[in-house]
Amino acid sequence: MNATITADPVHSKALPELAAKLLTARQESLVLYQKLAALKPRARIEPVQQHLLQRFRQALVDYLALGPFEVYQALEEQPADSPYRQARDLARRFYARIARTTQAALAFHDRYDSDLSTPTLAELGEELSRLGEHLAVRIELEDRILAAVRKGSRTSVAA
Repeated sequence: MNATITADPVHSKALPELAAKLLTARQESLVLYQKLAALKPRARIEPVQQHLLQRFRQALVDYLALGPFEVYQALEEQPADSPYRQARDLARRFYARIARTTQAALAFHDRYDSDLSTPTLAELGEELSRLGEHLAVRIELEDRILAAVRKGSRTSVAA
């Protein structure tokens, strides 16, 4: 009996797959962010809006966790002579700034975790705007790290 073992790309620890997974989670978060930001402010939140907010919060946490807990950890596990050395060095250099964006996003997540009062919802647009600024910083830094991961992948394939 011949059995073929195939790698599960969703659970793979290979850096290119983790980078792709991060980008997919980021895209999902940004699509939901945009839908939420496009809502008209109302005195009361409708069930559909509340569901959208909850979906966004979950997607945001999933996205935030992928960076430090998967991509950066995998980079740290690379040997000193790895083709991913540049990506690891960038991740180390940017980690504190990315961590600040994580804290801002988690504060947003937690603020909308419980009962959604009218004053809280009235501030949603402004808070989404501030969150968007933090996410823009995070995306810029992540993109630099991910570009170095792609470069390292090309180097390791060529070797």
